[in-house]
Amino acid sequence: MMNNLFSIFDPSTNIFNLNLNWLSTFLGLMFLPLTFWLIPNRYLFFWNFIFIKLHNEFKLLLKNNYFQGSTFIFISMFSFILFNNFLGLFPYIFTSTSHLTLSLSISLPLWLSFMIYGWINNYNHMFIHMIPQGTPPILMPFMVLIETISNIIRPGTLAVRLTANMIAGHLLLTLLSKTGPMMNFYLSILMILIQILLLILESAVAIIQSYVIAILSTLYSSEVN
Repeated sequence: MMNNLFSIFDPSTNIFNLNLNWLSTFLGLMFLPLTFWLIPNRYLFFWNFIFIKLHNEFKLLLKNNYFQGSTFIFISMFSFILFNNFLGLFPYIFTSTSHLTLSLSISLPLWLSFMIYGWINNYNHMFIHMIPQGTPPILMPFMVLIETISNIIRPGTLAVRLTANMIAGHLLLTLLSKTGPMMNFYLSILMILIQILLLILESAVAIIQSYVIAILSTLYSSEVN
């Protein structure tokens, strides 16, 4: 029996008192292209096409920070979040991206590495970045404070954006499905159609959110040099 509505996002699935929820994070490995095949298939061509497009776009965003292979970390992050977002749409599969535990584990180490690298290797640029060009002298202390706060909350905003978007769609689908047994036949048909439309919307959200996280992480890394 469900104690509260949000318990659907953290179901108690265990064997021998071992929590198996987070094992669903590794199910994305099943969707990786089968590069060991002797004859490349269309699935492999499809993912290669996506990765090449992402590589070219991230390379443009990185600008002076680009070096060979630097876009792979953002492409890997995009793939990892995309797989987990999609797997969460299947029944009885734990949605790991709807928890701050996973989203903060992705955004916080990236942000820390960018900040440490920037302040150690190019601290003049980091100080200049705190005051936008053309700021009046009287507003400079306030701009430094605002830019510092906005810089500190970046990993939190990345994590909360992903978590909130994944929770909102799943919560709406759950609320609609709970009203199904109390409806008559015609309303049930209407509710199923609405659920299908929401599922299509959630599929689009899964792609968009993984793309947004990868793009924002790339932009943050381009600002440290």
